[in-house]
Amino acid sequence: MADRLLIIESGKLPAESSMIRLVAQENGLCCDMGSWESFQPESLRQCGAALVVVMAEADPGKALTLFQWLRVNPSVSPTLAILPSNSDSELLQAASEAAADFMLAPIRKNELRFRMRRILGLGAGDSESVRRRLSEELGLAQIVGTDPAFARVIEKIPPIAATDVPVLLTGETGTGKELCARAIHYLSRRKGAPFIPVECGAFPEHLVENELFGHARGAFTDAHSDQKGLVAMAERGSLFLDEVDTLSVSTQAKLLRFLQERTYRALGAERFCQADVRLIAATNRDIEACVREKQLRSDLYYRLNVLRLHLPALRERRADIPILARHFLDTFCLEAGLPRKLFSAAALVRLSQYDWPGNVRELLNVVQRAAIFSPATQILPSHIQLRQSPAEAAEAPVQFRQARAAAIAEFEKLYVQEMLRKHTGNVTRAAIEAGKDRRAFGRLVKKYNIDRGSPE
Repeated sequence: MADRLLIIESGKLPAESSMIRLVAQENGLCCDMGSWESFQPESLRQCGAALVVVMAEADPGKALTLFQWLRVNPSVSPTLAILPSNSDSELLQAASEAAADFMLAPIRKNELRFRMRRILGLGAGDSESVRRRLSEELGLAQIVGTDPAFARVIEKIPPIAATDVPVLLTGETGTGKELCARAIHYLSRRKGAPFIPVECGAFPEHLVENELFGHARGAFTDAHSDQKGLVAMAERGSLFLDEVDTLSVSTQAKLLRFLQERTYRALGAERFCQADVRLIAATNRDIEACVREKQLRSDLYYRLNVLRLHLPALRERRADIPILARHFLDTFCLEAGLPRKLFSAAALVRLSQYDWPGNVRELLNVVQRAAIFSPATQILPSHIQLRQSPAEAAEAPVQFRQARAAAIAEFEKLYVQEMLRKHTGNVTRAAIEAGKDRRAFGRLVKKYNIDRGSPE
């Protein structure tokens, strides 16, 4: 019994199953296959196999149920979980607690060989390494991309997280600076304490100090009680200051003292307070130019610029555009309760050729609009609405009602076209599927001057 390896899979991933069987044979194990359709978790109680490999990619829901069961009913056989690359934190957490180790698909033969040999040699007791890997997976779970320009930045996050010095994140708006700040926090020893994000540009100048450091009772009119600032809320955690260059010179001076001495004084307070907070700052401007133009104190700049990450613009990592678009589409359809949709090849080409002045955030918005307004399950180039440039959009601002009317008109036109295409121009059948009166549907055809393609 102990010379067996049990693979629980769905039959939909034959290449990965073959790779697992080959590595098992290298280690002198024969393989038994178990399908998700007939598998019962209770059978693992007396399994006796040297290793159980759970392939969760084809059915993450059933895999989650299995891991939850194993957490309460530990198996005598160690488990290796193969998880989807887009696994959510719940599945990752459950796998880490129930399995001896886990891998994210697509799996590589050398890594699989190493993991299997480690488990077979050490059993399931090396939980500390699993916890470390889980922390890394959770910290980087929301950061999607494999382009070398982006990967070179992301690979620096774990070593940066292992330190406690200030970090400066630079890059254009929408490149993911806050995601990286969160990853640094959740990979650090401070992950159990709060992560407090602060939009420095959102506060009026006279309120920034109060928001950051709080106030004591009686500090000003209406200060009827003590109030904690954001620094105090982030105690033992991380404080993320976005758009740090927008702080006033006087606030910069107080922030500099806080960085130097790890102390601060609330407005109206009689004594200084100690703070154990890691500072992560970010800006979308040329930070050196801000220093030259006296908008940012040079001494504060040198305090912040200890460890620095510059996030590339999306146009500088074009290989990631299709990956991100698919990721955003799958996530949005799941959250919005929409049927799963796919991009056509032509749609992905159109996305990849655009320069994305709004970067990842703009791509997310475009994908969500396409998911909403595409009537079928495939997103075509005509469903993708792109703007030419931020300057052109600023020159002709659109009011809410106009934007809504334009969006509805675009949806109606695309929907009617799709229904007519599906029913080869037959208005009656298209109207029935659309759930509309034939005459009302015909008026939409006439309103948008749509070519019916073929006669009824």
